[in-house]
Amino acid sequence: MTEVVKPLRSIRSFVRRQGRITPAQQRALSELWPRYGLETGAPLDFTAVFGRRAPVILEIGFGNGDALMAEAIAHPENDYLGVEVHRPGVGGLLRRLASSEISNVRVMLADAKDVLAMQVPDASLSGAHVFFPDPWPKKRHHKRRLVQSDFAALAARKLKPGGYLHLATDWPDYAEQMVSILSATPGLIAVSGRDPFAAGVTSRIQTRFERRGRKLGNPIGDLVYRRVT
Repeated sequence: MTEVVKPLRSIRSFVRRQGRITPAQQRALSELWPRYGLETGAPLDFTAVFGRRAPVILEIGFGNGDALMAEAIAHPENDYLGVEVHRPGVGGLLRRLASSEISNVRVMLADAKDVLAMQVPDASLSGAHVFFPDPWPKKRHHKRRLVQSDFAALAARKLKPGGYLHLATDWPDYAEQMVSILSATPGLIAVSGRDPFAAGVTSRIQTRFERRGRKLGNPIGDLVYRRVT
């Protein structure tokens, strides 16, 4: 009798803590998804998705989407693709996008690593944001952190030459890990320097997780890397 060997499950960098989804959020997911949502599966043609040729910025794990929406309003010359796994946050963002008539944002309810690997074409992104990913603070859980060598190499491949990768965290040891991994990734060079907690490294719209971290007294670190040929 032949033994059936099941494939190993990849390590996920998130847990689906869905929480309570409100009727309004669920209604937005049902009614507004055809307008703003993108399905998983086929490779993405960004010109077809947005109806124009413009720089595309990816945001991984946008939470409630406030920072993503503000960024899209501030930079109408760019198109934004937000990827999130938590349905309440996605539903809430869809409602606000529709009420503000924002046209340069699309949303995916999926694992960002899968989207990057299978749907985002190589050298197609002008930028990628990873703001305050789950720090998985316990040492035995560090393997679940998003920013690992395989993710860094994948993200670098998806950036256009000159494109940037911007990360932020309020966990110093995670920042050190990010610096170590990204500095060793071929094709990426540091723009912000090796000290992510240096004042004035870069500017960006403040996120809900950042506000929470600041209230707790956590230092806020930013890293920016650029794709070189």
